[in-house]
Amino acid sequence: MTDKFLTLPPEKQERILNASIKEFALKGFRNASTNEIVKEAGISKGLLFHYFNNKKDLFIFLYVHFSEILIKEFFEKLDPEETDIFNKLKQISILKIQLMEQYPEIFDFFMKATVEEDLDIKQDLDDRNNEITENSFARLFANVDISKFREDVEIDKAINIILWTFEGIKNRNLDKLKLLPARINNYQEMFDEIAVYVEILKKSLYR
Repeated sequence: MTDKFLTLPPEKQERILNASIKEFALKGFRNASTNEIVKEAGISKGLLFHYFNNKKDLFIFLYVHFSEILIKEFFEKLDPEETDIFNKLKQISILKIQLMEQYPEIFDFFMKATVEEDLDIKQDLDDRNNEITENSFARLFANVDISKFREDVEIDKAINIILWTFEGIKNRNLDKLKLLPARINNYQEMFDEIAVYVEILKKSLYR
């Protein structure tokens, strides 16, 4: 069904996508109104459901479509030659923030999707997110230089500790940044905190 949508002129696709993501980002899946979407997009409701069976199909399409766009742009900017896991993770953090600032409405949509509790859609989102995460993880860390780790360190567990540390710092700081008005964000505090933990982890895990 969604293949038909991709045959539409780009301008019309963009209007429908923008109207849809705006509504879902604001209200989440359950409370989003397809009436508001078609009104914003300037199309009929019948036409919307000609391309998408229902609201759930539209939501899943948006999730997959914008995930693919962001992943493509992310990997185009990521330095493939970087092999130090700490430098790589710092670069990943910076790129994620740059994409968040470039596409705020898309990330608002993803944040709503992350906390989605509607059982009609939650499992589909979890399945797709697990697949995206698994594929991205393999690409991100395929060339990590494990020779830098101490011989008595279990590599898999060490990498998990590093990833959990970065993820915890990121999530804690993003929670703070959400409270700032009008997206006036200063990420220096997060980068300073990352630098402190990087030094601790390097002393503990590296040769």
